Amino acid sequence: MAKKVNATLDNDFSLDVVSIRLVKDAPIFSERPFTTPEEVAGVLGEVMCQFDREVIAVVNLSSNLKPINVHFASVGALNEAMAHPRELLKASVLSNASQMLLMHNHPSGNLTPSKADTMMTDRMIKVCELMGIPLVDHIIVGGDNREFFSFKEKGMISNPNITLNTDYRNIDFRSPLIAEQGKAR
Repeated sequence: MAKKVNATLDNDFSLDVVSIRLVKDAPIFSERPFTTPEEVAGVLGEVMCQFDREVIAVVNLSSNLKPINVHFASVGALNEAMAHPRELLKASVLSNASQMLLMHNHPSGNLTPSKADTMMTDRMIKVCELMGIPLVDHIIVGGDNREFFSFKEKGMISNPNITLNTDYRNIDFRSPLIAEQGKAR
């Protein structure tokens, strides 16, 4: 045991130190607030519609809906792009965003949300609420950017009513997936 401690002190063991930083690229749009899906689609949709594969973008917003930045979080295949909430929220946390919106493209021009699009939106509504960075919309653009699909405009986004336990004895430490599987039996 003493030998391991000495080995550590002799620098036989090292632990990498990492840093996470935002790096700014060239701006895409101005400082005007995004108050409607039309404004978002009009500014960012033109860029998104040029991609030949699905791309998921996160627009980080200040409390008055002014865009702070946009983060292209995932570049996928012709008809799908995957992103985990941790990748979607990373730039939002680092940007001190008050709110965020998701946007992705459908190169096919079909704006109907897929099952995966709907599931991602539902998951992000919940995760964003817990993180304190509400998801204000998820917009799908495609084709020539003349039309778009807005989850908010269709009434599919609302703030969830999440209640938190106040007594530690009532906290269920099992993952939600395990809890759901137990209910199904």
